[in-house]
Amino acid sequence: MLANLNDVLQPARKNRYAVGLFNTCSLELARGVIAAAQECNTPVVIGTAEVLLSVASLEEMADMLIPMAKRAAVPVVVHLDHGLKEETCKKALELGFSSVMYDCSTDPYEENVRKVAQMASLAHSYGATIEAELGHVGDNPSEGMQADPSAFYTEPDQAFDFVTRTGVDALAIAVGTAHGAYKMAPKLDFERIRRIAGLLDCGLVLHGGSGLTDQDFRMAIDAGISKINIFTDINMAAAKAAHDGYAGGELLLTGLQPRMEEAVKQATIKKMTVFQNTETISLGNR
Repeated sequence: MLANLNDVLQPARKNRYAVGLFNTCSLELARGVIAAAQECNTPVVIGTAEVLLSVASLEEMADMLIPMAKRAAVPVVVHLDHGLKEETCKKALELGFSSVMYDCSTDPYEENVRKVAQMASLAHSYGATIEAELGHVGDNPSEGMQADPSAFYTEPDQAFDFVTRTGVDALAIAVGTAHGAYKMAPKLDFERIRRIAGLLDCGLVLHGGSGLTDQDFRMAIDAGISKINIFTDINMAAAKAAHDGYAGGELLLTGLQPRMEEAVKQATIKKMTVFQNTETISLGNR
């Protein structure tokens, strides 16, 4: 069933578990993620990011993901991750995405507030939700994130001001993670997460989740994170399955696709189990 962020993150926030956002850019990734969510009986956020639109267009992703979400037996949020341009976010809403992230985190603070507040009003008029970012979660290892990650951290009082003035439904915060594969173990500021969570009523989002330990995830969720973004892990799982299958003698794409889908499903289930801190989830008990 098609849902938005408030549908899935408010129960997660209340009951101290997290919902995964798994970005996709192919049928194998999308089918694997939704199959995992249905097997675990858990809500999921699925979507694409603006940087992935060269692989599959927004229109193509909408045509694929929205019907799949509506048919699913669990709540599925179809989300644009890291929308960098106003027109991209608007197009996603027009196509039927139930949620968008408008990432203006590299803009000056007041500009971030102004642009996100305008987009929040538009998203809500569609019945969709909006996520923004404060502080900046950079690309690993670029932008100096590993050299001095604290320079990009989200300030709790500023987070309160930002959410109050913009009306966003979820806020991605910078607490020591980075996008992509880690070159060294990240050090998360769990106390900062706890302080921000104590000030805000919206869902808090952890970007750069691929490569963190299970303990990192559980401690972040305990501190107040209710949405965790994953892409690299499932992307690598699909690529490895294709490589191993081909090396093993499967020369047809139609033979490799089921292997890729299954690998994505299993990688997603591992994350969901950690995020929910249980083996199976009963949606009726939330």
